[in-house]
Amino acid sequence: MRDGSGEDNNVAPSVFSHVSRPGSHRYKNAKKGLPFNLMLVGESGLGRTTFLNTLCERVVVPPSEPPNPEQAHIAEPMQFKHYSVDMEEDGMRILLNIIDTPGFGNGTDNESCFNQIQEYLETQFDDVLSEENRIKRNIKFKDLRVHALLYFINPTGHSLRQIDIELMRRLGNRANVIPVIGRSDSLTPRELVLFKQRIMDDIAAYGIPVFSFPISENDEDDEETVEENAELRAMLPFATVGCEEVINEDGRPVRVRTYPWGVVQVDNDEHSDFDRLRYVLLNSHIGDLRERTQNDIYELYRTEKLSGNTASAASNPTAETPQSHAAMEPHPRSVFA
Repeated sequence: MRDGSGEDNNVAPSVFSHVSRPGSHRYKNAKKGLPFNLMLVGESGLGRTTFLNTLCERVVVPPSEPPNPEQAHIAEPMQFKHYSVDMEEDGMRILLNIIDTPGFGNGTDNESCFNQIQEYLETQFDDVLSEENRIKRNIKFKDLRVHALLYFINPTGHSLRQIDIELMRRLGNRANVIPVIGRSDSLTPRELVLFKQRIMDDIAAYGIPVFSFPISENDEDDEETVEENAELRAMLPFATVGCEEVINEDGRPVRVRTYPWGVVQVDNDEHSDFDRLRYVLLNSHIGDLRERTQNDIYELYRTEKLSGNTASAASNPTAETPQSHAAMEPHPRSVFA
């Protein structure tokens, strides 16, 4: 990408990236940093912790102690664990707040997990709604609404399971749900292609409202953005691999997972979708995810809340999310977008 001066504006999203991509931050003048809230949901063993450390390019969550074999049969209750990382991406300071959910899906009945996550998401909306209605705003108020929810799918190679379908259906109107295949290197390239197609077929068949990189209805998107979003939709669900091993290859650091049959380069687009997903979250679509959270998801919840219909809406995941808050009822201009 070049600006009017003819200079190349492409940047390497990460020191580990194998390719450069257009620098597209719209918030570089935000001196205090841009808050971005990311939730990770998925069963144990799908690489959420390693993904988090790989995403932040540092050890955010240290290795945990191996479980006691005598207590392995005891399902730990789900918890919400918060991690804050102050980082810089493409010249932009990002205040990344991660909410992890260890213990999700470990029991035979996961209804309580669904309810806890939904309640957490709605509590953040309620806090913002309450703050908006204050006569005098609290300048120290922290907006903790989740801007993106990564749901890690078990790489079974078959199709979505009931827990996957129910979770994404329940939360699709409360967050930008992005499906991710965890430990995707356990599948062959052919198996991965077929698994992705089956997942997207299920998402369409069950009407699961995932974030699908929508195109502007007002023709505001340029041709490059339209092409990029179409390419990203075709990549769904993102196949990710995480690792904390770094080797030197031709004088540059490369993050790899080493196996007897070879290596998987985490940031190589031919091996994994990780680098592209990282770029989406922390660069190209960070603004879109924040704006859709404010203008569509939150406004839908706000309307339901004020009309007393939140319970019915939560049980109807196919309810349409508005594309623009302009059509909504008049409301105080939010300071949290």
